[in-house]
Amino acid sequence: MAGVNKVILIGNLGKDPEIRNLESGAKVANFPIATTEFYKGKDGNRVEQTEWHNIVLWNNLAELAEKYLKKGNSVYIEGRIRTRSWDDKDGVKRYTTEIMGNQMTFLGGPKESGGDGSQRDGGGQQQPDTSPETMEEGGDSDLPF
Repeated sequence: MAGVNKVILIGNLGKDPEIRNLESGAKVANFPIATTEFYKGKDGNRVEQTEWHNIVLWNNLAELAEKYLKKGNSVYIEGRIRTRSWDDKDGVKRYTTEIMGNQMTFLGGPKESGGDGSQRDGGGQQQPDTSPETMEEGGDSDLPF
């Protein structure tokens, strides 16, 4: 039986995207986003729990991230979980878990950006309105419905 590997996250960027151009011509963006949930602890006090997720975007999505995303921006990401391993310089096996994004929607700037809901980059230019539709890697689908 086939499995399902799907992740949906809404969070805030922890830093500006790091962009790399590979020799093959591909572009890749890496950045962390934080998701925070609140609940009441056993003592009745409000508890805040933040999880950090490493996001990887390729090609067109990487270009959009480079152009529009900045630390503090809110973003919706859909993708899949990937864990990879490597041996560090001391021969110790290291692991990382990443979200390979294939869909992204810009949700707005940092909370302290005036609260008017508009999205702006560092130059003060208005970003495109992406709320009704999302950007996907790979373009149109071949699904019959």
